[in-house]
Amino acid sequence: MIVGVPKEVKNHEYRVAITPIGVHELIERGHQVVIEEGAGTGSEITDQEYVGAGARIVGTAEDAWGTDGGVDLVLKVKEPVAEEYPRMREGLTLFTYLHLAADKPLTEELLRRKVTAIAYETVQLPSGGLPLLYPMSEVAGCLAPQVGAHALMKANGGRGVLLGGVGGVANAKVVIIGAGVSGQNAANIALGMGAEVTLLDTDLDKLRMSFWRYNNRVQGLASSKLAIEQQVMQADMVIGAVLIPGAAAPKLVSNDLVSRMKPRSVLVDIAIDQGGCFAGSRATTHADPTYEVHDSVFYCVANMPGAVPNTSTYALTNATLPYTAALADKGWKLAMSADASLAKGLNTHAGQLTIRPVGEALNIESVALDAALA
Repeated sequence: MIVGVPKEVKNHEYRVAITPIGVHELIERGHQVVIEEGAGTGSEITDQEYVGAGARIVGTAEDAWGTDGGVDLVLKVKEPVAEEYPRMREGLTLFTYLHLAADKPLTEELLRRKVTAIAYETVQLPSGGLPLLYPMSEVAGCLAPQVGAHALMKANGGRGVLLGGVGGVANAKVVIIGAGVSGQNAANIALGMGAEVTLLDTDLDKLRMSFWRYNNRVQGLASSKLAIEQQVMQADMVIGAVLIPGAAAPKLVSNDLVSRMKPRSVLVDIAIDQGGCFAGSRATTHADPTYEVHDSVFYCVANMPGAVPNTSTYALTNATLPYTAALADKGWKLAMSADASLAKGLNTHAGQLTIRPVGEALNIESVALDAALA
């Protein structure tokens, strides 16, 4: 199989979909790998390193996508943007983050062009775990308190509050909504920065886990509309870390509630790829990451892990490589027939939407996964 890896084109997106180690593994299995020139530069991976692992460097994105039909499987990090739509075609298998519930134009293009699109974020283990979302959720969670602390500085529009560490002065209060992977990592970093941290979740087992993990230094509260309201109004920083696999994120913080928060407080929405969990959220970029809602600062960058691409690229390839190898070895249909977890990653095929929550979010008819596999 010929595997293509184009350079990412989203604003300040420096990650790349495979490392030289991943290339070597695919070459050893008898496949070919073509990589767009400079695709790894942002992650501090040179073309020469890829060539040394057995890849072939091509000069254009069209060559990496195989617009002439010369590529079977395209690996990416972020969802295709408008300039990439013409490079998608029938018969192509695309393996990347998609987040279709928040992107109707892309969904319609994938359907119109009859692409077999497999989303990292909906590959799901029998336990309910999301193995290909996990590493980037770790990174985004670790980044959230850092970018929030930066936004809290007066020069950046915030309250002028340090998260903690100064004797005789109250620590900043950080409220994290969602105690999953990103929420737990956000709590860990915020706690390490000296903040007073509160975790909210409807899953009591996750809150119990945080009790033991943080030796009761993080306050865990059962989430409800009233609990969220009470905690958000006391917060200096709110981190939204809510995820429903494949579906749009629920809006848990209203604009009215934001209007009653402390002046110049900061809200960081990790869930923005899925539409965001604050009513006032809209996707921003690393070039222009924040905006104001009432008298608060929103940080809603849709590719947060792209800020630390070297770490993110290696973490992502570690997780995706076994699935990529299976797709290359067997083809998408046999690979999915052999692995129910990978099968849940299928989002579109042959002009049909195969994931019900996306259909419900976008008002597009979907078909059962079994029907698509058949």
